[in-house]
Amino acid sequence: MPMLEAITDSATNPLAVVEDIAASNDLAFERSGEDEITIVSKGQWTDYTLSFTWMHDLEALHLACAFDMKIPQARRTETHRLLASINEQLWVGHFDVWTHTGTIMYRQALMLPGGLSATEAQCETMLLSALQSCERYYPAFQFTVWAGKTAQEAMAAAMFDTEGEA
Repeated sequence: MPMLEAITDSATNPLAVVEDIAASNDLAFERSGEDEITIVSKGQWTDYTLSFTWMHDLEALHLACAFDMKIPQARRTETHRLLASINEQLWVGHFDVWTHTGTIMYRQALMLPGGLSATEAQCETMLLSALQSCERYYPAFQFTVWAGKTAQEAMAAAMFDTEGEA
């Protein structure tokens, strides 16, 4: 067995668990190396790219979920206000803006110190919470970035839940 295959299939490498979840849910994924797997998931508003990275030195499984929305320089200040408002609402994970690209992403990490193994439930919960958070707040980002709304207006619109069907 080649060395990479032995590392990739290791019981302590949480990416093997993530890969199993992606495969069993028919999600498109690519294993770009021993320390990273990228999954693509179709959402209601857009497609999401989820990158799971195993960080050996930190003993942490890091998840970054991005979607195709670049923030124009003129809307960055208001978008940062929106991020602060959204992050106040989240108990797990947070949204960031990559300054050099203007890309919004959701991030979180699972600490696995001392050789602990990630469970399927833990990894699946990470994946689902990322997708749910992105789906929940995507319209607020759209309102702020493209419709020119304030963070407060965007949050009010995003937090509005409809009941029933028309």
